[in-house]
Amino acid sequence: MYAIGGLYFLQMGAEWLVEGASAIAYRLGMPEVVVGATIVSLGTTAPECAVSVLAAFNGNAGLALGNAVGSVIADTALIFGLGCLLVRLPADKYILSRQGWVQYGSAVLLAGICYFQFSRQGAEASIERYYGVILLALLAAYMVISVRWSRRHPNETTARVSENIAEHVEPGEKVHVADEHVTKKGPLALWGMMIAGLVVVIFSGHVAIEAASELAVRIGIPQVVIAATLVALGTSLPELVVGFTAIRRGHPELLVGNVIGADILNILFVTGAASSAAALPIIDSAAKVPEIFLYLHLPAMLLILTYFRICIFKATRVGHFDRWMGGPLVLMYVVYVVSQFVVSM
Repeated sequence: MYAIGGLYFLQMGAEWLVEGASAIAYRLGMPEVVVGATIVSLGTTAPECAVSVLAAFNGNAGLALGNAVGSVIADTALIFGLGCLLVRLPADKYILSRQGWVQYGSAVLLAGICYFQFSRQGAEASIERYYGVILLALLAAYMVISVRWSRRHPNETTARVSENIAEHVEPGEKVHVADEHVTKKGPLALWGMMIAGLVVVIFSGHVAIEAASELAVRIGIPQVVIAATLVALGTSLPELVVGFTAIRRGHPELLVGNVIGADILNILFVTGAASSAAALPIIDSAAKVPEIFLYLHLPAMLLILTYFRICIFKATRVGHFDRWMGGPLVLMYVVYVVSQFVVSM
C-alpha cells in the first residue's frame, strides 16, 4: 500500500514539476534543456545526496559511493536509453557540447581520483575530505557557468528551440513549448508549483527506496550491490518519472537536460557532499569481491558515458538522437546489473 501510494504521489509531483519548469523556461526565454540540467536535476538528485551523506556519516562506504556511481549508470543507460527508444529526443548542439563534456569530465575525474588513491594506498584507499571540497567547488563553478551559457544560447526563446526540434520529430509526435493554462500563471505560482513538485517527488521516491533496501537486506544481498542497483535505481526514480512525464507532455528536452545535469550532480554534488562529511573508503571489505567498485562499477560508468559521448557527437550533427541509440544503453544496463549479482553471489 505504501509503495502504491508513493508511486501515485510521485507521478503527481512529476506533473507539477514538469509543468512549472517548462513554463518558467518559456517566461525567462531559457532553453528547457538548461532548466532540466540545473534547476530540475538539482532537485531530483536530492535523494541521492541525502542517502550518500547519511551513509558517509554511518560509515557505509559501499552505499555512499555505489549510490552515486550507480545513479549515473541508471540515469544514462536506463532512463535516457528507454526515453530514446520511445521518442526521437532533441539534441541541442550548444548545450550538449558544453554540459555534455562537463558530464563526461566529471566521471573521468572521479574515476581518476579513485584509481590514483588505490595505487597509493591499496586496500586502505579512500576519497579524502579535501577531494570532497574540490568537487563541491567545481559544482559551484558549474552552476555559475551554466547560467552564463544559458544567457549566451543562440536561441532567444524556448519557442525557437522547440520549433527547431519540431523539424526532426516523427509524424504524429507532439511538441509543446509550454501548456497555455500554465503559462498564464504568475511567476510566484510557477515557482511554487515547481518546488511543490520537487518536494512531492523526493518524499514519494523515499518510500520506494526504503522498501526496496529493507527487502534486499533481508534477502542477504551485499551492501555495495544494493547501493549500485536497488538504492541507485530508487534514488533515480524521480529522474525516471520526471523524464517520462516530460516526454508525455511534449517536453523531451527536459529529459535530456535532467539526465546530463543529474549525472554531473551525482558526481560533484552527491560524492562531493558525502566525502566532505567523512572520508569514503573505496574498498568494501564486506563484499565478496572487495574491489568490485574499481573493477566493475567505475569501468561500467566510463563505458556507458563514452558510448553516450559518441551518440552526442552523432546527434548534434542532425539535431536529434536516433531511437536505435537507446538499445545499446539499455542492454549495457541489464548486463551491468546481472554482472553485479553474478560476481557478488
